[in-house]
Amino acid sequence: MTDDHVYLSLAEGSEDGDARWAFGTGFEDPLHGVDTVVPEVVDGRILAAYCLALGDDALVSAQRLAEWCTRAPELEEEVALANIGLDLLGQARLLLSRAGQAEGSGRDEDALAYFRDADALRNVRLAELPNGDFAFSIARLLVLATWRLALFERLTGSTDPVLAAVAAKGVKELTYHRDYAAQWTVRLGDGTCESHLRMQRGIEEIWPYVGELFATGPVEREAAAGGIGVDPAAVREEVGATLLQVADAATLALPALPADPHPGGGRWGEHTDALGPLLAEMQSVARAHPEATW
Repeated sequence: MTDDHVYLSLAEGSEDGDARWAFGTGFEDPLHGVDTVVPEVVDGRILAAYCLALGDDALVSAQRLAEWCTRAPELEEEVALANIGLDLLGQARLLLSRAGQAEGSGRDEDALAYFRDADALRNVRLAELPNGDFAFSIARLLVLATWRLALFERLTGSTDPVLAAVAAKGVKELTYHRDYAAQWTVRLGDGTCESHLRMQRGIEEIWPYVGELFATGPVEREAAAGGIGVDPAAVREEVGATLLQVADAATLALPALPADPHPGGGRWGEHTDALGPLLAEMQSVARAHPEATW
């Protein structure tokens, strides 16, 4: 990245030439050659709960991004947002599949995605909020991608080989997501008076939900202690510094991150009223035709 500024990194080339592209349509199997048996040193119950939460974050985020199809400001942005959504959907499929394997319930990715009600999902509430305008969605994408990238970079060392492999592939995808959102944040924030106003408003509207990203609950605590996952509090400083860097370049005022976020919210099944309608739309076909195949 040029001068360590994340919002400039898309302007730079990369050794593999793929820096500008989302990876949702790739054909490489991230689990090729990976032993999918849950290791004896890994607590399957904790692994399942941890993968479920990360998978739900991706699943709900992908659904919100899909809602921009035919509604984005330009065709190019519609394609970009769709690709980002595909990346997240791919992550969700792998993580939910792993959750089903680890819990030993026999539930697969479809069962976990389409046949759970809102109070059974464990996504953070920021992911489920309605899209709002383009600036709001960009603000949300910037925060979620920056946070998730910091987690996934650490998860490449997970004691679960499947989770480590999913994270390794996800790092490439999430780097693109973060940089795409960062560039748009700067473009809007340092643009016209109207675009600056909307970008600032988008930041302020999502901020009440940001503290939840760094709250450590029992699942995260046990996952981190067992080497499976990451304590989200450990990435708070890194994420805050990155967001501040982007905000400064965008001439935006960034509120301080909560000093001591309290556990609660989506990880505990406590969701906003927006999640129910989102799931109703996403799950409608699967529930109307259970066990159907195409």
